Amino acid sequence: MNPSVEPPKRNLWSDLGPRLASAAVLIALTATALIIGNYMFAAVVGAVFAGAYREWETMVSRAPMTVPAWILVALVALSGLIYPATGPLGSIVLIAAACAVALVSGGEGAWWRVLGLVIFGAIIIAALAMRGTTTEGIWAGVYLGTVVWMTDSAAFFTGRQIGGEKLAPDISPSKTWSGALGGLALGTGAGLLVWTFVTDSPWWIGLVLSAAISILGQLGDLGESAVKRHFRIKDSGDIIPGHGGLMDRLDSLTFGILLVLLIGATRGGIDSVAPGLLYW
Repeated sequence: MNPSVEPPKRNLWSDLGPRLASAAVLIALTATALIIGNYMFAAVVGAVFAGAYREWETMVSRAPMTVPAWILVALVALSGLIYPATGPLGSIVLIAAACAVALVSGGEGAWWRVLGLVIFGAIIIAALAMRGTTTEGIWAGVYLGTVVWMTDSAAFFTGRQIGGEKLAPDISPSKTWSGALGGLALGTGAGLLVWTFVTDSPWWIGLVLSAAISILGQLGDLGESAVKRHFRIKDSGDIIPGHGGLMDRLDSLTFGILLVLLIGATRGGIDSVAPGLLYW
């Protein structure tokens, strides 16, 4: 090879179009379901996380879907759909039944299946408890979504544009400290703007909460990357153009929405998670 001729560089932004189009569709679907609430939101949440669990199932079992695996997917979906009628108790019962099915079915990865069911079940309950039946649930969802998505977007663009030292090369070689700090800055700032718009609570509480959710979002992303590296896969799926699988899009939500549930339920009770989060 002629040393004076440099090899062509890969276009780092070749996937930008599909990413933006997919993000627009996802945001529109989420916003519509969040505003309508009730069984519409419950059905969307149940279906989305059932799809995410299907990706988890194929990853941990290292095999095509079986009848017991589809039963687990169905139970995850139903655990969301049943929430408006029974509250968290019905969802917990269905997730517990799914865990029992996973253990009885045995095979490789049984306890990994249980872990996935517990994680997705907890997120489903947290999302539906946050939405509740009042308008505060809409604003809590907008606030959480803004922090998470702006953190993700800023980390993606800052990391690709600036690059630099790797954040956790043994877990996710593409993530950089510049991306992490850019995500933290924009996610926290955007969250604070929404906070000051939707509530009269002290601004510094919004600042602390936004920063915490942003950091937890990035930890959730790294956590999923660690699991995928353990099972030696790059993406959890390919259902979302430019993004990968559902798990690849939802990982940043995991710890943040659980923090929302913890704070909101502690301050307002399980039936008033959004007011407990927003009003101090």
